[in-house]
Amino acid sequence: MAERPPSLPKNVEKFPCAASAQQHNEKEQLQLLQKDARKDRAKQQDPARSCWHSIGQIFTNMTGTWYREMITTLTKGVAEPESTHTESIAPAPSLDLFGDRVVSSPSQVAGFVRNMHQRFMSEEAPEDRLFMDLLRLTDAHPNDVAVTLLRCAPSCDRGAAIMWKTIASSAATVNKVLPTLLCVMEDWPLRKMYTSDGDNKDIFALAATRVVWEILRLPWCPEPFIEYSPHLVMALLFQVFISTEQMTEDINTFWRRCQEEQDLPTSINRCSTPGLLSRPRPPGLRPGLAASPGLCSAHRFAVNTLKALFYHLQCMDLLVAMERKCGWDTLLYADSHHYAVGLLAREMHRISTPFCCCIALRLVRLLSREEPHWDLPAMAFLVEVLECLDFNECGDSILEIMTRHLQSESMEMRRLVLRGLVVLSRDPSMARKMCNLSENLVELLTNEDVDVVRMTLSVFLNLLLNKDILVSSPTAPKLAEALRPLFDNDNTEVQLLSIHLYKEMMESVVEKGKKHLKRPVTQSLLPLFFHCHDENRPVAEASRQTLLSAVKFLKRRDLKQLLKMEDPWSFGEHVLAEDRSRAPENLRVALPYLESPQEPVREAAIRCIGEPPARGLVPPCPSAAGSRPGAVTGSVFPGIAGMLMRGQPQELHLICEALQALSTDDSPSNTNVIVQVMLDERAAVLNSSSGSKQPGQHQSLCRRRSPGEHRRPAGAVGTADAGHF
Repeated sequence: MAERPPSLPKNVEKFPCAASAQQHNEKEQLQLLQKDARKDRAKQQDPARSCWHSIGQIFTNMTGTWYREMITTLTKGVAEPESTHTESIAPAPSLDLFGDRVVSSPSQVAGFVRNMHQRFMSEEAPEDRLFMDLLRLTDAHPNDVAVTLLRCAPSCDRGAAIMWKTIASSAATVNKVLPTLLCVMEDWPLRKMYTSDGDNKDIFALAATRVVWEILRLPWCPEPFIEYSPHLVMALLFQVFISTEQMTEDINTFWRRCQEEQDLPTSINRCSTPGLLSRPRPPGLRPGLAASPGLCSAHRFAVNTLKALFYHLQCMDLLVAMERKCGWDTLLYADSHHYAVGLLAREMHRISTPFCCCIALRLVRLLSREEPHWDLPAMAFLVEVLECLDFNECGDSILEIMTRHLQSESMEMRRLVLRGLVVLSRDPSMARKMCNLSENLVELLTNEDVDVVRMTLSVFLNLLLNKDILVSSPTAPKLAEALRPLFDNDNTEVQLLSIHLYKEMMESVVEKGKKHLKRPVTQSLLPLFFHCHDENRPVAEASRQTLLSAVKFLKRRDLKQLLKMEDPWSFGEHVLAEDRSRAPENLRVALPYLESPQEPVREAAIRCIGEPPARGLVPPCPSAAGSRPGAVTGSVFPGIAGMLMRGQPQELHLICEALQALSTDDSPSNTNVIVQVMLDERAAVLNSSSGSKQPGQHQSLCRRRSPGEHRRPAGAVGTADAGHF
């Protein structure tokens, strides 16, 4: 049996359906049924259709004490939907209005319901008392009546439709059978239900959906449908998803029989709901397709039932928004279903926050199960309405769900979880509980998906903005290593977030972890310096601020002074020159910036690597005396790289190749002018030092290559450049 939904918050009256739904009592509803019956009788002279006139007469022409008591009870049920309605009906629930016993024991309920269904299906008009028998029997045995009726008429034929609408005419009875219908709808494709006679045959989940559709065709919305509307929305969304993926042969056979017996609409605008047809179609809502009856698939029928529910709840703006954004069509496809569910959640959030909260709380319980059960669409809805939940009540459960699904193999699930973690990390109490996720989050920084990386950076930043949270000693070096490649990411937002996070990390690391963080921070100085020349001003400013924090972290006052000097190039030269043992490593870090798409960054890298260093920055190098004439020792390369890389021709060759690649561009940019001057100077030094008998031999090594010419491998055997750098 489906559990009773949590009571809607007191401010649920803001939901558009609440005020209007309370304006109808059962007596007015039955009068509408009588009016509707006259219309049906005018269209087709069918004795069974006159039942609506009969049931209307029962309630409108009552004069006795029993009748007045029944009307009072049912009318009271509208104003107080959560109260118990059975106390004032009769001392013995199994007695009908005339004192005759309906059933002598619960085991006879199933047989009585089947017999009643046959009488409603007959050509003869049913007796008036039959309707009251059904209402009182349902009031006394709601589960047995609902389950038996679903079994004997799963396609909801004409007789079953009359019986269900009769049950729906009383808020007391429909309030008791609705949990049974929801219980069946939430299990796919079959639900095993038990009745008092010992029958435990399975029931098709779609049979309960057919019943909900028939009840929604009434000109009013039964009040329990409002109370259970969050539960109904979730059950219908689940059926849309599962009926798209899992349609066995048994389900297909059952649904074909439903299509043959009933005119199931392909569009909500083709429905025969009197209340819907009387309303004008909202602007922007497309008319229904002119499709033949019986062409409605199971998942489309579930969508139409969901739309009918929103119509009754008077959510016209939501219906129009979903129509304009193709949300209803998107719901019908398994690979895009979760996107449409997220869109629906956003639109519902705009209409009623309490309504969304009720659905979200049910989804939290659903996602807490270990087995996968509609988890991706459920997560898509949950993350859209997380901000309206009270984390003091359900925050721990939500964090547990997010933690488990963060390891999902589905990239879509990871994205949704990270969106949820971004919201949770803004809450100080939740941020402190998320610290144990740091290892998993660091691993996600190396993910190829830009959205995953961007949201992971946002989670880290939100955590570190909380001053009570510090970066642990084991995490700090791993985080620094993962962040440094992101400085060069093609996505500007990822660049900014990674640079900002690097600064926060240095300022938030525990004292014990600072020692292990010094080496990664030192390695980040050159990348940050080059990005200070980024054409994107926010990136350049963030890089400068982070660079200042880095030299402060390293306690390097000399570097801080260089950053404040008018000559910005001195900083890069100083970093390259101060430690000869790390010169190859530093130059390899700087080398990719020679090929940066941004000219200011390229120029900064060229000036630092290729131009002669400022006086006093580089200590004197051992003399290369004794070298054979024409040998390349490194000193022939103009700039700091040549002075640092003596005796390391391979690294020098890589730098020369990068510089030569820049010179292939014929555009008269400042960078190319600098590169060409450097290459000309290098060739001149090589000529003068080699004493070659063939003038121009070395100049040819540095000629400007055509764009189509390929670069040779560094130090390749048999090439003119082999062993020279």
